[in-house]
Amino acid sequence: MANFVSVPRDLSRVKEKLFLNLTKRQIICFSLAALVGVPSFFFVKKLSEDVSGATLVMMVLMLPFFFVALYEKDGMNCETILKHMIQWRFKRPKERPYRTNNYFAALMRQKKLYEEVEDIVISFVQKEKKT
Repeated sequence: MANFVSVPRDLSRVKEKLFLNLTKRQIICFSLAALVGVPSFFFVKKLSEDVSGATLVMMVLMLPFFFVALYEKDGMNCETILKHMIQWRFKRPKERPYRTNNYFAALMRQKKLYEEVEDIVISFVQKEKKT
């Protein structure tokens, strides 16, 4: 009986693992979480002598780093999704009217411009004849 290994068809989704089956992004985020969380644990423990409270504060401070390191949806990481949400919510207009490039309307505008130019030229020529 042979053992089969599943190989993903889309190789662009395969990520390079560096250490302990973690990507470079995850290692950086976990390191930042440790740099923020561990000193805050000892600082809060020193202030209140409450280990469980210090642990809760440490976890709350480390959770955003874990979220950024691990969250991925539709092949996009947390920053990309957040950037798209900010553009959708604040930068782009709420109502984007549908506008077509109507060839007939463009021809009608051009005809109107030609008529205006002809009127100006005719009035100028008539003024020249009078003088």
